[in-house]
Amino acid sequence: MTEHSRHDRATSTSAGPRALPPRALPAPAGARIVSHGLYETRNVLRNGEQLLVSLILPLLVLVGAHRLESVAGGAVPGIDTLAPGVLALAVMASAFTGQGIATGFERQYGVLAHLATTPLGPLGLILGKALAVLVVVVLQVLVIGTAGLMLGWHPEAAALIWGPIVLLLGATAFTALGLLLAGTVRAEATLALTNVLWVVLGAAGGAVVPLDHTGSGALLLLLPSAALGESLRAAADGALDAVPILVLAGWATLASLAARRWFKWR
Repeated sequence: MTEHSRHDRATSTSAGPRALPPRALPAPAGARIVSHGLYETRNVLRNGEQLLVSLILPLLVLVGAHRLESVAGGAVPGIDTLAPGVLALAVMASAFTGQGIATGFERQYGVLAHLATTPLGPLGLILGKALAVLVVVVLQVLVIGTAGLMLGWHPEAAALIWGPIVLLLGATAFTALGLLLAGTVRAEATLALTNVLWVVLGAAGGAVVPLDHTGSGALLLLLPSAALGESLRAAADGALDAVPILVLAGWATLASLAARRWFKWR
């Protein structure tokens, strides 16, 4: 044994067992939520089907209805009514349909249960999904809002104040509804139901075209789609309509409580 070997052995023996490197700590909770939110956002933007529903179809509805209005005249609502209605349709697509379908299949494949055991945790996972919805909604506002302005939409300046409040409340309500559906039925049923409900609520639920405020139409104003559409149209006119706002807040609260109670991770 060489002198250097004896010296190394003596040193290691006298110093005791070699210390292990320190274990890496998880990032702060806020950073984990933001990171997961950006990951979810990238998945949405890379998914052609979700882009079709969240952006392309609402744009087609806006342009098509505007062209029809120029031909049919007063039989079709003008751009000042259509633009906020199409924004409501887009929010429903990203928050309800998009998140519902994605979460439903993640639950079926066991991804949700796995992610819930990571340092992100169940709450961080849900907040990350909500953050992704908000980022997509901002993109929708930029794209659809710009298209509406190019087609002659003239929202009031106060819409910059009331609009974000309504959009945040609407995104919360429809994200909670999407998660409630995704966490209680099979993924295939979630896929079918969210798409059908999106079409029905968008076409006849008061999102794009205002409902009649008298007779049976008044009951339909209690739908979350009608509440979101009415709130956005009022916000575009520079006002905050209390009744649809309260209806939308009620849906957001009830859906959140129901999702918390009945959502299943597997």
